[in-house]
Amino acid sequence: MPYPFIMAFVYPLFMCGIAGFYSPSQTFSANHLTTITRRLNHRGPDAEGFYTNANNTVGLGHKRLSIIDLSQAANQPMTSQNGRYIMVYNGEVYNFKQLTALLNQHGIFCKTNSDTEVALELFALKGANFVHLLNGMFAIAVYDTQLHRLHLFRDIMGIKPLFYYWNGADFAFASELKALQQLPGVAHALNHEAIPYFLHIGYIPAPHTIYRHCYKLPQGYSATITPHNLSIQPCHTLPTLLHEQLLTNETQAQQTFATLLTDAVQQQMFADVPFGAFLSGGVDSSLITAIAQSLSNKPVNTFTIGFADTGFNEAHYARKVAQHLHTNHHELILTEQDALQMVERLPDIYDEPFADSSAIPTLLVSQLARRHVTVTLSGEGGDELFWGYGSYQWAYRLSNPLAQWVRQPAAAVFSLMGSRYKRVAHLLRYPNTQTLPAHIHSQELYFFSLAEITRLVCPKPNAEQTAPCFPLFNEHFARNLSLPEWQALFEMTYYLPDNLLTKVDRASMFYALETRVPYLDHRIVAFALNLAPHLKMRNNTTKYLLKQLLYTYLPQRLFNRPKRGFAVPMVKWLKTDLHYLIQKYLNPDTLNTCGIVNANHVALLLHRFMQGDTYLYNRIWLLIVLHQWLCKNR
Repeated sequence: MPYPFIMAFVYPLFMCGIAGFYSPSQTFSANHLTTITRRLNHRGPDAEGFYTNANNTVGLGHKRLSIIDLSQAANQPMTSQNGRYIMVYNGEVYNFKQLTALLNQHGIFCKTNSDTEVALELFALKGANFVHLLNGMFAIAVYDTQLHRLHLFRDIMGIKPLFYYWNGADFAFASELKALQQLPGVAHALNHEAIPYFLHIGYIPAPHTIYRHCYKLPQGYSATITPHNLSIQPCHTLPTLLHEQLLTNETQAQQTFATLLTDAVQQQMFADVPFGAFLSGGVDSSLITAIAQSLSNKPVNTFTIGFADTGFNEAHYARKVAQHLHTNHHELILTEQDALQMVERLPDIYDEPFADSSAIPTLLVSQLARRHVTVTLSGEGGDELFWGYGSYQWAYRLSNPLAQWVRQPAAAVFSLMGSRYKRVAHLLRYPNTQTLPAHIHSQELYFFSLAEITRLVCPKPNAEQTAPCFPLFNEHFARNLSLPEWQALFEMTYYLPDNLLTKVDRASMFYALETRVPYLDHRIVAFALNLAPHLKMRNNTTKYLLKQLLYTYLPQRLFNRPKRGFAVPMVKWLKTDLHYLIQKYLNPDTLNTCGIVNANHVALLLHRFMQGDTYLYNRIWLLIVLHQWLCKNR
């Protein structure tokens, strides 16, 4: 099972926003291209560029945030050396120099020092298969001027976003949904099919969006657009990384993981602008920061957010890690008033209902970091790859055949007990094993079960209400997966790209801050997907292998505490400073006007919450976020 060590090189990287269209009817124009591209100014304030073809049916736009090689030589859109292909690109290719050498072997010598040109010339050489050679994060659009085809590609983990509009005739794409909404004829009609997904898991998974005719290109997929057709197909997806055999040798696994992660961090540290790392004090960010500091000849800038509510304040843990590593540490303590000011901005930043309340501190820590740096490292992916969530423990418990016999009686007993046990009762009541990973994920996050959604959502006249469906579980893989492995694959396919990476991308790019995620180097993802379960979760220790590497850098005593994550004191906030949101968005008049959910059911939910069923807080937050978005956008 080879995992090659690839040396890192300095090269130009471009975080940015991209947009464009393919409109045979000429519904869209060069002026529209300028409008939608400039709607992404926050993603790339340093430069912009535009391309339209002779008959104005194709347009490509680019906004640039310069990170390395700040010259104009590599501005986009970029034309291939043979003049056939035009490309706009958001992302970075970490194995840039290796691919440059590959091009040279084929007699292709780049005229710039940009990874943009390497990706473009590689497409000209290999066609759509070029994505298998890219180690990085990207959303790419390439127009073939000879065959009149537009090609889109998104990286295997879905790190960089890519939205598109398609009405059967005209096509447009952009890095954010807000840009597409600027185009003429793009309806703002609500996609009712997305509502049950949002209520069940707290975000809208690809390919859906909150609008009809607007979609997310799924992670690892490509799209090909011609004058008469749109074709969406997988090109480099997670299931293709699964092997028949698992890596079971702990010594070999430790050595391989240390080599891969060190290389990934080293590659992603390069920049010609100030650099830093998010440091929560938890396992994932601490390991990334420790490796970065070990590779740096000066103190790494680190950033953390704390809370005035001491029960949720973990800033002192991050401070201890920073002191041990001797980083240049920056800290901000968040109050309810800080959250209050940010809550009203969430619909405009995230463009569609998005219920992860940790978006609030993520925005604020991004704002803090941008005062000092332009690039940060983040620890996203560690939990999904190495089983850090409680959902994996529940998947392991429920895979026991005995659990099938006792879960319903146990649920009946737990439903009569306190708030914490009522939540467990919901978790035990799942419809069938095929929906179990989504159900566990939903209930771990305190959202609505499918049964609750059936009672909550108002039926639409002449419309069949469909339950959320996750096609991943219709696929066949190289080996049979255990239930915890299914759980991890579910969360890497949906939760990671459509919640966690979305949260970080919008929050950081809102402040023109680039965030890199070393755990999601595709070599590390392949390694983790084929790692034996006992090296991820051993007895009561989650993320076993990751923690063993961490303890070679930092003392274990700094992490001897329960996992909390980037949580906010939402129960308290909803009963105090943010209670106005309940009064504003969940009153009967607003609920009945929007017509999405049953007002009487919501009233009962609020009564139970105020009377002590505090586990319902995230269900209430879901409803607030949904109706806040509806009120602002309808």
